[in-house]
Amino acid sequence: MTKIQRIELAGTPYVLLPEDAYEELRDMAEARAVRTSIAEGEETYPDAVVSALLDGENPVRAFRQWRGLKAADLARAAGLGPAYLSEIETGRKTGSAKALKALAVELDVDMALLVAPTGDG
Repeated sequence: MTKIQRIELAGTPYVLLPEDAYEELRDMAEARAVRTSIAEGEETYPDAVVSALLDGENPVRAFRQWRGLKAADLARAAGLGPAYLSEIETGRKTGSAKALKALAVELDVDMALLVAPTGDG
């Protein structure tokens, strides 16, 4: 059983509890906030996509693969040349705003998610 100590300082009541109990409460609050966001319609992504993005994979490629699209099919649907899409996915080109918008529409993701971090910020 967790020992909780109640104190009052300057007329304000406080509760002291062990750090591990505090961490558990904080984790529960964070989990509750995530569940609320999901219930309100916030889209979530599978671990494979999140891991790919954290590993530095190009976001366009990560989302394309998750959606099960071939590069040529995505390029055609977005009105881009396959070579241009390849340059975006390999990081040789960042992609114009128009191209990224078209890709975002076809991938059904927010355009901001397709902007690969530059690593200099």
